[in-house]
Order: sequence, then structure tokens, then C-alpha cells
Amino acid sequence: MHLEPAPGPRYTPSRTDVYLRVLSALMLRDMRSRFGGTYWGYLVQVLWPCAHLGIIVGVMAFRGIRSPMGDDTMLFVASGALPALAFQYISREVMKGYMIHKPLTYFPQVKRFDTIIARILVEIVSSFMGVCLIFVVLLCFGSDPVPVDIFTAICGYLTAIALGVGVGTINVGICSVFPGWTIGYIVVTLTLYLTSGVYFLACYMPKEIYQYMKWNPITQIIEWVRLGYEPTIPAEVDYLYLFGWVFGSLTIGLLMERFVVRAQQ
Repeated sequence: MHLEPAPGPRYTPSRTDVYLRVLSALMLRDMRSRFGGTYWGYLVQVLWPCAHLGIIVGVMAFRGIRSPMGDDTMLFVASGALPALAFQYISREVMKGYMIHKPLTYFPQVKRFDTIIARILVEIVSSFMGVCLIFVVLLCFGSDPVPVDIFTAICGYLTAIALGVGVGTINVGICSVFPGWTIGYIVVTLTLYLTSGVYFLACYMPKEIYQYMKWNPITQIIEWVRLGYEPTIPAEVDYLYLFGWVFGSLTIGLLMERFVVRAQQ
């Protein structure tokens, strides 16, 4: 008489396992959806800061503009462009990721907040990969990318990322009501980028102008990072003001996700 073995207990994934699988799938889809639907397109996204740096340095060299902070033009541009681009990309791409992944929320396992978290994680990883790549490029051209005060530079860069996350969640709330904001925000970020001090030192501007420029948190974040490379520049960073921007934007963004974004479901 043949006896079949008793079936073992079926594995039931926990809610945490399901959530992590959903995030993983969203992140992989996010990476593949960039520039033609392949992982090579994601590589282009990571390489873009290098191209950006090369263009700015080339223009400055062509016009004969010298670095106002030391003798290394590449290092000067990188110390300003990297935190500014980190904020710009994260705050913009979080909003775009929400709009792109919105159809997936018809699946019961996928929540709209999951699409936001997935895009934030992808953008943070992309940002750090871009920094590593820029460091390699700087080393290849004979520059020393290591800050004099590493802790100061890292704190400034992390603040740029945190502010990008906070403003990005606010953008999600806005574009859930006004989808056209995805285009309008490009004008906002371009204006902020050109006036934040990426190509110049804001602290060397006339005092009356500098006091107005300090209302722009990106200007102060750039100066925070540059203090890590040149502690002697006369920059005035209001850390309490920046932390207020970070926590305030994140709080407003989460409240908008709770009461505005979910109301659209």
C-alpha cells in the first residue's frame, strides 16, 4: 500500500515581505523605464551629472573665468552643482514617478505612497552613484575631491537630499490636483539653479544682495558644502533655517499625501 507524504505547511508571506517585494518591483520598473526602457537608460541618468560638470567647466574655461575658491575650477563647480542637482532631481523625479506609476495603483497591493517611496529610494541611490562617478572623474583630471572637513560637506549634501525629498512630496500633492505642475516646476528649479550660486560664491556678492539670496535654502546648502572644502570663505549658513525648511516641507508633504493625494483615489 503506497502512502503519500503529508503535505507540508504552505508558506504565507508576511505583510512586510509583500511590501518589500512591491517596493523592489517598483524600483526595478522605475530603473527600466528611463530613456528607452532598458537599464542602460538608467546609466545615462547617473552619467548626466558628469556631462553637466564638463559643460560648465568648458564654458568657464572658454570665457576665461577663474575659480573664486582656490585654483581648481572643476572642484569649485562640482561642490556647487552636486548639492543643487541632488535637490533638483529628487524633488522633480519623485513627482514624475508618482505620475508614471499611477496606473499601477489599481492593483490592491500597490499604494500611491509606495510609488513615492520607491522613486525616492531610486533617486537617492542614483545621487550617491553620481557623486562617486564625479569623484572618479575629478581624480582622473588630477583634482583632489576629498573635502578638508568631510563631516561638514557630507552634512550639507545630505541636507540637499532631505530637502529634495520634502519638496518632492509637496510636488506630489500639487500635481495630484494640477497635473500641469510637472511642467511648471521645471521653470521653478531652473530659476533656483541659476540664482543659487553654483557658478559663483554668493557670499562675495554685495551684502544687500547676499541677505536676499540667503532666503533661498539651496544657496545656503551650496555654501554649507563649500565650507567643507574651503572653511575660510565668509559664508553665513543659518542651520536652523535649513532644518526648518527640511522638516517643514516634509511635514507639509506628508499631510498633503494623507489628505490630498488619498482623496483623489
